[in-house]
Formats: sequence, structure tokens, C-alpha cells
Amino acid sequence: MMDDSHWPRSLWIMLVGRFCFTLIFFISGVTHFTDVQGYVGLMPADMPWREFWVLTSGGVELAGAFMILFNWQARLGAWLLVLFLIPVTIVVHGVGVVVAETDVMRQIQTSFFLKGVTMTGGALLISQFGVRHPEPSPPSND
Repeated sequence: MMDDSHWPRSLWIMLVGRFCFTLIFFISGVTHFTDVQGYVGLMPADMPWREFWVLTSGGVELAGAFMILFNWQARLGAWLLVLFLIPVTIVVHGVGVVVAETDVMRQIQTSFFLKGVTMTGGALLISQFGVRHPEPSPPSND
């Protein structure tokens, strides 16, 4: 089995990785407040308090992304994103796959659904491992 403990770790790569992971949540979180009706329109019509859920989920996205990006209680921030992603992935995109009227819309919703599953996986990893600063690599025997 290959031991990866000798691979170099970089603070900059960790920072860029956190930025890349959280960027979508910052953008989406802001647009939850600037386009409330657009997000309400994505939700099932019979869902109660849709505007409340849009605004709440935007706040949760922004808080979770901030916490991960700035490594301030990043594991809690990741749990906030999981709390956001699971219902959105199922209610918006999972239902969208089922009720899509065209094959193209079904493919788009399937892609969004899989993106939600993938981001949930990333957030779950952060919830367990955090975003620790790299430890110095052990000296090489080369």
C-alpha cells in the first residue's frame, strides 16, 4: 500500500481549495437575497413558506461558506452546508428529474442533482477532517 505521508502539503493549495469549494455557495447565497422570486419559482408550488426557506437557505449557505473559507469552525460550517444541500438536492433537483417535461431538462436536473450529491460529499469530508493547516512534511530519505 502506498503511503502518502511524504507528499508535500501546501498552505496555498489548501486556501485555493477552500476558495474553489466555497465560491459557489457565496454566489448562490447572495443571489438568494437578490433574486428571491427566482428561487421561489424553483421550489414545489405546494411547499409552505417558500420565501422564508429561500432567505434562510441563503443565510445558511453564506455562513457555512464563510466558516470554511476562513477556517473558523470549519467543521460546523460544513455541517451547515450539508443541512442546506440535502433538502435542496432532493426537493429541487431530485423532484426536477422526475417531473422534467423534456429529455434536455431531465439531463440538466440530473446534472444538478449529481452536483448536489458531490458537494454534499465534499462537505461531509470537511465535517470530519476540517480544513487543518498542513503539518510539516517529514524529512525525505532520498
